[in-house]
Amino acid sequence: MTTYKNIKGIEIKYLSADPPAPNAGQVWYNSTTKVVKGAINGTGAWASGGNLNTTRYPGAGNGIQTAALAISGGGPNTANVENYNGSSWTEIANVNTTRNNAAASGTTTAGLFYGGGAPGASAVTETWDGSSWTEVGDLNTARRYLGGGGTATAALAVSGSSGDEVESWNGSSWSEIAEVNTTRTTLASVGTTTAQLAFGGRLPTITGITELWNGSSWTEVADMNQARGELGGAGITTSALAFGGSTQPTASAYNQTEQWNGTSWTELANLATARALGGASGASGLSSLYAGGTTDGGSTQVNATEEWTVTSFTTKTFDTD
Repeated sequence: MTTYKNIKGIEIKYLSADPPAPNAGQVWYNSTTKVVKGAINGTGAWASGGNLNTTRYPGAGNGIQTAALAISGGGPNTANVENYNGSSWTEIANVNTTRNNAAASGTTTAGLFYGGGAPGASAVTETWDGSSWTEVGDLNTARRYLGGGGTATAALAVSGSSGDEVESWNGSSWSEIAEVNTTRTTLASVGTTTAQLAFGGRLPTITGITELWNGSSWTEVADMNQARGELGGAGITTSALAFGGSTQPTASAYNQTEQWNGTSWTELANLATARALGGASGASGLSSLYAGGTTDGGSTQVNATEEWTVTSFTTKTFDTD
């Protein structure tokens, strides 16, 4: 018999009441009403947060909405790192190697910063322990414009300027694993080393292609509604956000936000400031952060921060007969 665990690889949660803030795509069994239910979408909005102290536009970000890092970047190139506490940014220790168009993962106390360039492609990888940056094992293939996701001890480096290569970080070194189906740059990638979602980017023309990693191979799934490169992304494979981005080289910035529910993309509320190449943070599609970026391909840079919060959900009762 086919079960939910066979299909998804996880069991349905057994709860006495509906969760107050489920992820879109989350499924559970309500033991009180004796029905299987799921969150099929959420209603949210962007709100203004504290401005960055140092404007940057090909920057990297990690962490969550209330505890995030804005790491290095360009416009002009800077080694500066800032910490967000949910309302304001504070400058902390600089990275050792200044880079833009790099990837980052982890948290404000245990982070990873890798790839990028200033201006050429770099393989440099640095770890953050909450007080200082330390250079560790380099990527096997230097690259810019890559996607990344995971933690400080388990992360992926996805595609980018090097081609379709994907590498996995185990806390001390990088190993090459299965390649993406579609090579691209300036994509977004979120999730873990065993469950990753890569979306958008350039081929070199912009694309909405979305691929799902299950720990051993990449599978193309439903495209985004708005093709875009240089976009921000946050979340996990069952609840992700895609926001901002641009049509480069025409440099028209987007403000659209789309939500991934594990199956398809749905357009949601727009950013207040259309922009690309900002630093994105967020561990789920429920709460995310977008800081910095450019509104026109680099000539105009912004230090604005916006916070995404989902406040209500639509639930569905599934027929189990």
